[in-house]
Amino acid sequence: RQDVLVLTPWLAPIVWEGTFNRDILNAQYVQKDLVTGLVAFAVEKYWFFIEGFMRSANKYFLAGHQVNFYLFTDNPGKIPHLQMAPENHVFVIPVQNDSRWQDISTSRMDIISTYTHSQFQYEVDYLYSMDIHVQLLAHIGVEIIDALVATISSWQVTPQHENKAYEAPPESQAASPEGQGDFYYTASFYGGSVSEVYKLTRACSQGLVEDREHGVEPRRSDESHLNQYLLHHKPTRLLSPEYYWDTEL
Repeated sequence: RQDVLVLTPWLAPIVWEGTFNRDILNAQYVQKDLVTGLVAFAVEKYWFFIEGFMRSANKYFLAGHQVNFYLFTDNPGKIPHLQMAPENHVFVIPVQNDSRWQDISTSRMDIISTYTHSQFQYEVDYLYSMDIHVQLLAHIGVEIIDALVATISSWQVTPQHENKAYEAPPESQAASPEGQGDFYYTASFYGGSVSEVYKLTRACSQGLVEDREHGVEPRRSDESHLNQYLLHHKPTRLLSPEYYWDTEL
């Protein structure tokens, strides 16, 4: 494709539709006998989205490959019966609720880090996190697989919303010097190898805790910390905004 940027300045590919051959990638992935995990949180009213999210993810997320879906929820009793493909497995993990979405975001990074260390690293090769209040409309395949994967936010490519830039206060652990930064990434979809996801979520969790101890709260909470981490730990693969388009723009 000549109409979009397909390579970063540090030579990481940017994946757009039409920039890869999924058949070739599928064949390579199958030979490695890999398992991928997908984490989603259904806390408070978000349990309502579980059925639609899981139905679409079962159909479109790495279809035909082994996927472990990890659903964190504060209300396991409301999980509907989910009919999954034979190669897919669902694990429901109870978590406590937090009163504010900012605290839920803080906990999310800590929970992923903790479970990656204690459980996920023994069960999957790659791990991704996705917000649950979406439905997948097209295939997300093995073109997303790499060591450290981030998704470019659709806010970045929508000029009329430039005034909504996520700026962290200078005293925050997520603060970056003015003028620095490559892309702005969404915390709604990211992942990579288990070891890289562990390092990312652990660092973000520690930064969030330090901010909270000092009474500091970045505008976008975990997303601000994710972008700070990725500024200094460059993603090895970027996904275009096609992979997670924010319809609230």
